[in-house]
Amino acid sequence: MAVRGVRTAILAMAGIALLVASAAADDVPLPTPAPRGKAAAAQPSAAPASNAPAAAASAAGSAKNSFPFSFSLGKPAPSSATAFDANQRALLDKVSGYLSGVQTLVGNFVQIGPDGRRVDGTFSIQKPGKVRFQYSPPSPIDIIADGSSVVVRDRSLETADFYPLSQTPLRYLLADRIDLLRDTDVISVSADDTFVTVVIEETQVMVGTNRLMIMFDAKNLQLKQWTVTDPQGLDTTVAVYNLDTAKKPDPNLFVINAQSNLK
Repeated sequence: MAVRGVRTAILAMAGIALLVASAAADDVPLPTPAPRGKAAAAQPSAAPASNAPAAAASAAGSAKNSFPFSFSLGKPAPSSATAFDANQRALLDKVSGYLSGVQTLVGNFVQIGPDGRRVDGTFSIQKPGKVRFQYSPPSPIDIIADGSSVVVRDRSLETADFYPLSQTPLRYLLADRIDLLRDTDVISVSADDTFVTVVIEETQVMVGTNRLMIMFDAKNLQLKQWTVTDPQGLDTTVAVYNLDTAKKPDPNLFVINAQSNLK
């Protein structure tokens, strides 16, 4: 597995932990992705919303090349705190409270990778620290966090790559509670009549900077989508829908057993 693909895999996974309320796919402004620099990756452009729920995997290996997660090894580099005014801090407090309010979540996703390919699947979250992200066929990929480790599994190749949960942004976002100002490096927060947008960065000395842009509905703070920009400036966007915060996931979904689950 390419290092870039793995990094892109686990920062977007951090975004998954932010799913906090019902969001319909037809309300999500899916972009038209293309490789581009970070300066050009600030806002996704709208695309026909009716395509989102029906998006299917276009190739068996497409998810492997653009995981919706990002992974950064090592300790984050020191960050310079961003100054926010009182309104921005209040907005971040509201978003933090909203994110902290959800302990379980199941739903569907549509992912668009840097090459424009679409894949879809289902996910389940159980706080603290547990998530399963499973692609629909023909993709053979599953990504699971069990509270201490993260595994990226390829059933067709019968491989499983393991990473410590403590070395990913999931250590913050799958916690029982999160304070965005204290626990992450928020570089911007903005709001208009349609969206509240929060941008988070995580910089590693030997890796570079991953950027996570999360978009919420301006009226009710329901999550709409997130976009990960990797250190090479490539974007991966995930839109979510059919979310259910009341359904309790099966605990067996979060058991990492590489051999028995590769079949």
